[in-house]
Amino acid sequence: MKTKEPEQQVRSVKKLSCFIADTDALIKDAQALRYRVFAQEMGATLKSGQDGLDFDEFDNYCDHLLVYDNVNAKIIGYTRLLKQSQANQLGRFYSQNEFILDGVLALPGRFLEVGRTCIDPDYRGGAVLTTLWSALVQYALEGQFNYLLGCASITPGVSGYAIDAVYRAIDAQNIASPELQVKPLVPVPKALRCQRDESGIPPLLSAYLRFGALVCGEPYWDEDFNCMDLFILLPLDQLQERYSKHYMRGCQTNEVENAALL
Repeated sequence: MKTKEPEQQVRSVKKLSCFIADTDALIKDAQALRYRVFAQEMGATLKSGQDGLDFDEFDNYCDHLLVYDNVNAKIIGYTRLLKQSQANQLGRFYSQNEFILDGVLALPGRFLEVGRTCIDPDYRGGAVLTTLWSALVQYALEGQFNYLLGCASITPGVSGYAIDAVYRAIDAQNIASPELQVKPLVPVPKALRCQRDESGIPPLLSAYLRFGALVCGEPYWDEDFNCMDLFILLPLDQLQERYSKHYMRGCQTNEVENAALL
C-alpha cells in the first residue's frame, strides 16, 4: 500500500477545530490563554490569577468552547458559555455582577450567557473569530436558547473612553428599547470619558451587531480589567437563516471542523 508523504499528511489535517473542552487539562490550558490575554496583555487585575491561570467560581458551571490549532496543537480562541439552568444553580449570571438586568430577565424564554472571550494575539484576524462565533451560534441554536447575553468590552484610547463616539457608530436598530435598558452598578467615571473615536468598534462587538444584537444602555466601568463593558442582548429567533447563509459558508471556506457541541 502506498503511504502519503509527510507534506501530504500535513495538508490533509484541518487547521482549526472548535469544540467543548472535555478534560481538566484542556480547561486549564484555556484558563492559561485567558491569563495571558487579560493579565499579561491587558494588565487586568485578576482575583484568582494564581499559577498563570485565570479562573473564578463561574468556571465550574460553564461549558468552555475552544478553537484549537491542530497543526501546532494549541488553544488559540476561547469563550465560556453559561446556561440559564446553571446560572440558576449558581444564583446569578456573571453579567449581574455589573448590571441590574430586571427588564431583560423578565423576558420569556431561555438565556445563554457568553463571557471571557479571547483570541491568542498571534492568531487575531477573521478566521479564528469566525470559527468561534460559528460554533457559538450553532451551540445556541441546537440548545434552543432564545437569547444570548453578555458583555462586550471596549478598551480605552489614548485620552480615555470614547463612549459617545462608540454609541454614534451603533445603528439605531441595535439600541434596545427603554424596557430592556439595564443599569450599570458602576458607571464609567466622567473623568475617563472623551469624545474622540480612537479605536472604533471592536471586532467581537461588530460581530454581535451584524447579527442584530441590542446594546442595552450605558456601560459598566470594570476597574479590574481597565475597560468599559456594554451589555449585549441578542434575540435568536431571526438568527437561523443568517447563520446558515453566512457562517456555514465561512466554515466550509476556512475548512473548519466543528465537533458535537451539546
